[in-house]
Amino acid sequence: MELALITPAAIFMTALFVRNLNPLEAEPAQRLVMWYAGRMWTLWVLLLALPFTVLVVGCATLRHAWKCDLESARQSLAVIRTHSATLVVLATTLAAAGILAIVVLHMLAN
Repeated sequence: MELALITPAAIFMTALFVRNLNPLEAEPAQRLVMWYAGRMWTLWVLLLALPFTVLVVGCATLRHAWKCDLESARQSLAVIRTHSATLVVLATTLAAAGILAIVVLHMLAN
């Protein structure tokens, strides 16, 4: 679920990155960026609210998972095998935090 919530913001960030790599061949990325820029709700919903939701839910899930299973957290290979879903939550939570940081810093700069 977290992956679905963070996908729109991740696509936007990817389009920004692609657009800066090669501006001459980045027409689809430029169109996507302009679509987001042309609609004010996309900033608030897709770039702030959804990643913030992922961050909060992910932190709560990770806190609960690690609180309940502290002993197995010491064995890293066992953790990877038995807690792959928790690692996905960790990855999406970190991605949400990064996206929120970029968006908020951009908003403060303007």
